[in-house]
Amino acid sequence: MTTAARKQKANSIARRAVLWTIGSAVGGATIPSGLLVEPAVARGESDSQKRKARYQPNAPDVQNFYRVNRYPQ
Repeated sequence: MTTAARKQKANSIARRAVLWTIGSAVGGATIPSGLLVEPAVARGESDSQKRKARYQPNAPDVQNFYRVNRYPQ
């Protein structure tokens, strides 16, 4: 290995160490902030809400979906 190659390899290793240190510091700083968030709680549905009809074929978004998909391909 030549002297220039050794210097380049040393610079590469030093650069990796710096980037790894910065990355681990940033990652370590973000982990505790995630622990402060309250867990999501699902709200319950009554039996009548579970059985109600949700699909409405005359709704504007449903009509738009079928209108757009009618185009020839």
